Amino acid sequence: MSYKIIVDSCGELTKEMKGSECFETASLEIDVDDYHIIDDETFDQADFLKRVAASPTSPKSSCPSPERYMEGYRCEADHVYAVTLSAELSGSYNSAILGKNLYHEEYGDKDIYVFNSRSASIGETLIAMKIAECEEQGMEFAQVVETVEAYISGQHTYFVLETLDTLRKNGRLKGVKAVVATALNIKPVMGATPEGTILQLGQARGVKKALAKMTDEIVKDLKNSKEKILAISHCNCRERAEYVREILMEKAEFKDSLILDTAGISSMYAADGGVIVVV
Repeated sequence: MSYKIIVDSCGELTKEMKGSECFETASLEIDVDDYHIIDDETFDQADFLKRVAASPTSPKSSCPSPERYMEGYRCEADHVYAVTLSAELSGSYNSAILGKNLYHEEYGDKDIYVFNSRSASIGETLIAMKIAECEEQGMEFAQVVETVEAYISGQHTYFVLETLDTLRKNGRLKGVKAVVATALNIKPVMGATPEGTILQLGQARGVKKALAKMTDEIVKDLKNSKEKILAISHCNCRERAEYVREILMEKAEFKDSLILDTAGISSMYAADGGVIVVV
């Protein structure tokens, strides 16, 4: 059976995924003051970070429309999947569900399933890769859905950012009570709850110590590492991503590892220097 996987643009695609007809990106959009950006292959991270640094206001994002998702579902593939960033952080999941309902009303029955990643960025990448793996193994549609939902339940997301300003100003830190003393260069170590909301796991003085503390949190939670891919995304700081990978590879054995630079939406929230780890 043929399949198609639509990933909203908070999820980074690897070079191989971009070259495959099985994967498609549903672009979110970003506004930095009056400048409008579509988060697609034209996204220029360096220009974006420069504009954000010069702007007195926080950038804003908007998710793909239900109609955009509906058109994505309208294809020759027998099985269609969408992977969105956490429904607790964005309207992308609800938009994808509405698009599915619109498709069924307009065109009738089709095997379509929308995965709430309960994560973001490279977490979505791993989920899309898992869907493709299941399809390539010849699983039935229902079995793919069951297997991937179980995979999502066992996935863990962690991150260390230079600043939480964009997350805070856009209301993505609801329930996070800890106050970070930025004047003392205190950097929080953050993670995601099983429901896909953000929580603080700890903090340290300086980014390097915070990254090391994050690796401690990862190892503490890690189970069956030999069966898992260590996935790291970074915003304009490859050396930090490599540093985190090196520490984790010394402490555990993984099936594989992957490092990607953040696309537009992930760059917006991670900000210059942010590192995200999903395993």
